[in-house]
Amino acid sequence: MAEKNIVTGQYVRIRQTPASVGERMLAQVIDWVIQLGYVALWVYIGPHFSTLQVILIVILPVLFYCPLCEMFTGGQTVGKWIVKLRVIMADGTLPSFSAFLLRWLLMIADGPTLGCIGVLVMILNRNNQRFGDMAAGTLVVKLQSYSKIQVSLDEYDYLTEGYRPSYPQASDLSLEQIDVITRALDSEQPERITQLSQKVQQLLAITRREPSDESFLRRILRDYQYYALEEI
Repeated sequence: MAEKNIVTGQYVRIRQTPASVGERMLAQVIDWVIQLGYVALWVYIGPHFSTLQVILIVILPVLFYCPLCEMFTGGQTVGKWIVKLRVIMADGTLPSFSAFLLRWLLMIADGPTLGCIGVLVMILNRNNQRFGDMAAGTLVVKLQSYSKIQVSLDEYDYLTEGYRPSYPQASDLSLEQIDVITRALDSEQPERITQLSQKVQQLLAITRREPSDESFLRRILRDYQYYALEEI
């Protein structure tokens, strides 16, 4: 399964491995078994229930099983937990309740009621997304790859112990401006780096304290990343 590269709104690049169709189907079957087992249990022990009790104790918990589980466990149902999958937003962040709810509502189009169209959609989709995922902007990824986000972030200089940003103004830069700085540094052209350093100082109304223009721009990048991480 190919990894999906994600660039978050804070210019942090992470990689995720979308769950395969087989893994998603297995997790779904486990969830269905759990839901059917729950219903069977209450049918066995509670034949004297009133209609209201049946609705509150049996129907509603089963009906809202998926969105509630995913919301309170950070993107997992029991089935996903067993298969080691997780629901995340396309940018790598945790989905909101509205996103969980939307993908659940569209199960009527993805699920067995319409011939499991969602399975066909997942097969034809490079990220194995069903209709609900595409509408909500979510992905189902392998938990092992999701846990590697923090490992990859540890490679950034701003996470070294005792690191302190020098230029808070760096957080005001846009992704496009950060990309220009990155490409300038990659080009290793002294004149271009010097010109860009001067422009950045003028734009942010600061004076560099680093010994060179290159070290100044690299500090700006690290400071930007530091403040971006604080928002994740």
